[in-house]
Amino acid sequence: MKRIFSILFIVIFFVGCGDDFLNESNPNTITKEAFWKSEGDVLKALAGTYNYLGNLDNGGYYDHSGMDLTIDRGDDFTAANSFNYLPGIGSNVWNGAYKGIFRANQIIEETPQISTISDDSKKRYIAEVKFLRGLNYFHLASNWGAVPIHLTTPKSMDEYFVAKSPEDSVYIQIISDFTDAAEGLPISYSSEWVGRATKGAALGFMGKAYLYQKDYAKAEIVFEQLMQPPFSYALMNNYADNFDLQHENNIESVFEIQVQDVGGTYMWASDANENLGTRLNMEYMPREVGGWSQVYTTNKILMEFQKEKTTDGEFDPRMVATLIWEGEPGLFYQRPISDFFPDLYDTKCKLKKYLNWQQENEEIGINGGVHSSSINIRALRYADVLLMHAEAVTMQGRPQDAYNDVNLIRQRAHLSDLPAGYNQGQMMAEIRHQRMIEFVFEGQRFYDLRRWGLLQQEISNSDKRGRENFDPEKHQYLPIPQSEMDNNPKMEQLPGW
Repeated sequence: MKRIFSILFIVIFFVGCGDDFLNESNPNTITKEAFWKSEGDVLKALAGTYNYLGNLDNGGYYDHSGMDLTIDRGDDFTAANSFNYLPGIGSNVWNGAYKGIFRANQIIEETPQISTISDDSKKRYIAEVKFLRGLNYFHLASNWGAVPIHLTTPKSMDEYFVAKSPEDSVYIQIISDFTDAAEGLPISYSSEWVGRATKGAALGFMGKAYLYQKDYAKAEIVFEQLMQPPFSYALMNNYADNFDLQHENNIESVFEIQVQDVGGTYMWASDANENLGTRLNMEYMPREVGGWSQVYTTNKILMEFQKEKTTDGEFDPRMVATLIWEGEPGLFYQRPISDFFPDLYDTKCKLKKYLNWQQENEEIGINGGVHSSSINIRALRYADVLLMHAEAVTMQGRPQDAYNDVNLIRQRAHLSDLPAGYNQGQMMAEIRHQRMIEFVFEGQRFYDLRRWGLLQQEISNSDKRGRENFDPEKHQYLPIPQSEMDNNPKMEQLPGW
């Protein structure tokens, strides 16, 4: 099933805060007392919590608000204002994550009280929502470091305002949530529920959290669970099949954001007019065919792809699936590729991955949504698991144990196997190269460079516009949004901001 839930907009009001008007029943709203009555209510609340991962109007991390934050900060993409941030940068994503956490906490508190749900189902729902809470905290910690931790719903206004917890403490909570989720979630679902969080998704992001903390031994243990039965993940034979409509939720997908051009026609709405597709296509589609092209590829990524050809002397198929480039034959949006070069910024390549490039343009989605694409966002692929496992063992001084992981990635790209005898430095150089070209436009590059301590080196050594604005201390994390600084008296801004 393409969309796992019908997104329902649920307004749940708090009571018991001491003000009489909060205890009045409004016949035009759904109150807390009227809502939490059945298993169906829990499923509706779960749908609303998932919605914050990809919902454009609510700052979804996997739509343009979050993707701009993740994509623009690496050396493979650029924007007109890279590293020249306004005080509100990231506020939509910050607010969306905490709204998702708020809903998750409601489900955790209310589900045990519903007598009509079996104990097993209650445990599964709570495990599922702990995955979602952990994922939101993972995004917050990855981008802001130290952030407030909310594990219960506020019962008074004062409880809304919480000071930041250290980044290490946030990761402890993230791993705790993913651990609970992995223990309670199924390995798979029946066809009508495909797309919901699974045990594999919880383990995958748990391993990633350990890797971000440089706890390589624990990361290795977690990733190895995903690489053997009962799990059956594998690489798709064709790399491009990971980014189209026809091969969604495939054997390589560990967790996927379900989107579809259904609902209303307007993507910025928060009511019945909301469209449930993604507009990433319009953000990155070239201006020549009506796209906004607000963030675009650097020439550096094209040169990285060209470092090695296949065993048949051809370009890496990942390059063909990811980019168009100056001098390439063929069509793009039903026009000769030559029509797209040269351009205003003298770019030698443009993004192709995740775009509906076989169409004439992206103005109207397949079901009539304005600027809407139905291509699911692959949040975690098995290719990432393999390369993270390779990194974890290599960083423990065992590069020989990374060969199988890296060669699987290379074989899918029709590259020759690595020669024997790589030391730690050589293997990490190969892992860094493979990650750069494997995960273009998947929100990985900035976090990889930061983990490796290479942000300043690689951004300086690129054609990224605004690279001169990069501050190696200040830009490790985003500033706390100005709205949070204004509203939370316990909040402190990051150094340098």
